[in-house]
Amino acid sequence: MPATPVLTDRWVDALRAAVRAELPAAISLRHELHSYPDLSGSEEATAELVRRALGPVEVTSVAGTGMLARIGRADGPVVAVRAELDALPVTELTEVSWSASGPCMHACGHDVHMAALIALCRGASRVELPVAMLAVFQPREEAYPSGALDIVSSPEWKAHEVRAVVGAHVQPLLAPGTVAATPGAINAAVCNVEITVTGSGGHAAYPHVTQDPVLAISEIVVSLQQAVSRRISPLHVAVLSIGELRAGTAPGVIPTSAQATGTLRVLDPADMQTLRDAVAEITQAVARAHRCEASVSFEVGEPVLVNDERLALETRELLTRFGVPLAPDLRSCGADDFSYYAQAHPGLMMFVGTRNIGQGEAVSLHQPTFCPSDDAIADVADALLAGIASAAALETPHS
Repeated sequence: MPATPVLTDRWVDALRAAVRAELPAAISLRHELHSYPDLSGSEEATAELVRRALGPVEVTSVAGTGMLARIGRADGPVVAVRAELDALPVTELTEVSWSASGPCMHACGHDVHMAALIALCRGASRVELPVAMLAVFQPREEAYPSGALDIVSSPEWKAHEVRAVVGAHVQPLLAPGTVAATPGAINAAVCNVEITVTGSGGHAAYPHVTQDPVLAISEIVVSLQQAVSRRISPLHVAVLSIGELRAGTAPGVIPTSAQATGTLRVLDPADMQTLRDAVAEITQAVARAHRCEASVSFEVGEPVLVNDERLALETRELLTRFGVPLAPDLRSCGADDFSYYAQAHPGLMMFVGTRNIGQGEAVSLHQPTFCPSDDAIADVADALLAGIASAAALETPHS
C-alpha cells in the first residue's frame, strides 16, 4: 500500500526540528525531576515542576495531581499523549550526580517520559498541527487506584474528542535507540492475590499438637506453581508469582496464621478466571490437608493492553522514515494502566530501547541501578511524535 499522505506533510518535520531545539532544556529538566521524585498519589511537587516547564500552555487539573494540556486547535478531535508523574519506593544506587537521595526513585523511566513529552509540548506550541494534541501527565501509574482509570472516567477527559492515545516506555531489554511498535496484546491483565492460612500455634518443640500454618502455606506456594502448567494452555501466556510471605515472630514459636501475596498475569483475558479458580481450589485443598483453614481474596488490576493494529503499522512506517531502527515485536507479562486508555480509544504503547548509565548493571526496570541515558529523551520524543502523526493520518482526511 502507498504511504499515507500525512507522512510527507511538512508539519511533521517542523515539529521534529522544534522538539530537537528543546532537548537541552529537557535534559536539564529530566535531571531535576529525577533528583526530586514523588511517590504515587503524592506527586504535587513533580506536577508543579511540569506545570512551570510547560510555560504559557493552559493546564487543567485531573485525577488529583494529574494534568491535561491541550495544544493546537481549541475544538475538534485530539490525539492524547501520556507521561507518568510517579516514582517507585526504591532507594537509588546509580551514583549519578543528580540521583535521588530519599526513599524513592524514578526506577521506571518516568522522568524520561515526562521530559520527552514536555519537549514535545513546547515544540508543538510553535507548529501548526493538523489535529490538536492533549498532553496527559498522569498520577498513580505505579499504584492503585489507577490514575489512568480515574482520568478516562473524568469529565475533564470527556470534554475532549479523543481520537487516539499514544505512549512510549523506555525498555532496557531492547537495543538503545530502537523502538518496538507491536500490534495486538503487548501487556498482561493483572490480578493480585492474598492468601491467609489459619491454624493453631504453639511451641516449636511440640509441632504435633499444633496445626502449623507455616508448613501449610509453604506447600501452597509450591503447589501453586503447577496452576499455570496444568490449567492454562501451553500456547497461552500466563504467570503466577508469589512475591511476599509473612509468618511468625520468633524461631521457637509456631504462629497461628501465615500470609502470602502474589500476582496473576495473562495475555488472554479468558484465562484469568481459570487461574483464579485454580488458586482458590489448590489453596483450600492444601490447607485442609494440614488441618488448617484458608481464605483467598483477589484484587483486580489492569486489563490486557492491546495496541491498535493500524496505528502500530502506520507508526512503524514513520519511524523508518525518521531513520529510527525498529526493534522486534515485544510482548510481556508486565502491566501498565495505559490499557485503560486503549480500552476506551485506539491506543498505541511503544517500547524504546535505552542504554543504562547507572553505577551498576541494570537489565530490567525497577532496579535501584536503573538510569536511562539522556539520549532516551530524544528517542522517546521521536516515538511519541511518530504516534501522533500516525493517529492524525488515520483520522484526518487528505486529498
